[in-house]
Amino acid sequence: MKRLIECVPNFSEGNDTRVIEQITASIREVEGVRVLNVDPGKATNRTVVTFVGPPEEVREAAFRAIKKAAEVIDMRKHEGVHPRFGATDVCPLIPVSGVTMEETVALARALARRVGEELRVPVYLYGRGAASPERAELANCRKGGYEALGERLKSVEWRPDFGPGALDEWTARTGATAIGARDFLVAYNVNLDTTSTRLANAIALDTRERGRRTIDPATGRTITIPGSLKAVKAIGWYIEEYGIAQVSMNLTDIGITPVHAAFDEVRRQAAARGVRVTGSELVGLVPLRAMLDAGRYFSRGTDAPDSELIEVAVRSMGLDELSPFHPRERILEYLIEDKEGNP
Repeated sequence: MKRLIECVPNFSEGNDTRVIEQITASIREVEGVRVLNVDPGKATNRTVVTFVGPPEEVREAAFRAIKKAAEVIDMRKHEGVHPRFGATDVCPLIPVSGVTMEETVALARALARRVGEELRVPVYLYGRGAASPERAELANCRKGGYEALGERLKSVEWRPDFGPGALDEWTARTGATAIGARDFLVAYNVNLDTTSTRLANAIALDTRERGRRTIDPATGRTITIPGSLKAVKAIGWYIEEYGIAQVSMNLTDIGITPVHAAFDEVRRQAAARGVRVTGSELVGLVPLRAMLDAGRYFSRGTDAPDSELIEVAVRSMGLDELSPFHPRERILEYLIEDKEGNP
């Protein structure tokens, strides 16, 4: 079995193609590493890059990409609807084959140390590689975004795991980076027939596992009402590029909440608020099994070839509403096969 690691760094630039190309070129320089997908977003001003390769080669490619991003992105000028706190905002490593999660964690920590020491970029370890339970959640590390970073770096509780503990001219430019190890995550957005961020966010709060905080009228205390979906993180936002609001989700365990279940639940919660779901989009790549499971669900368990099940999934969830969905460009296993020269 080939030893393969996937890396999915998110860079805080989604509009300047010259900047994006410089970052991806630094990844392609490393022999044995294959860039599978580059997915820029204008409104988020963020690009998600997916690449795979042997562990050490992936670690080197990730370091070079973080270095290049620090050189070509100035966080002092960055604006976008997606939460962020650094030029390379987050850099997760995911075991694909022949590599254990423990090995992946060690790789992530070694990468984080090198970034902090050699590049002088503040680094927080998150996910499986986190040094404490509070830092396992990316949202906790990134709370307040870039704008709050200066104060958080100086605090005892949120001092970075590696790199400088204060903003200077260099770190004000680079911001901070979260590096860690995790299982496969699906980034998935559901499109709404409204422009209201307020409505989109209300639907996200109804849906996400963390739910919402509210005041108990009986006691006056703050309580948490859990959302309807496990292993789901979600926020609502307005995408000017498309003129629609979306519920933007991270599905952290598609064995617990698969893509089709998330789509159906958002559709149900939206309808309860008088909002219609018009389609959806995947950000980055999706595992083949997620598409096949969705195809079987929407065709009520029909036994059909993979290509037909994928077509059903795309049509049923409106995955091609905003842009064409090409399976050979968006499904992880197909891309790995094609990059290796297989049919």
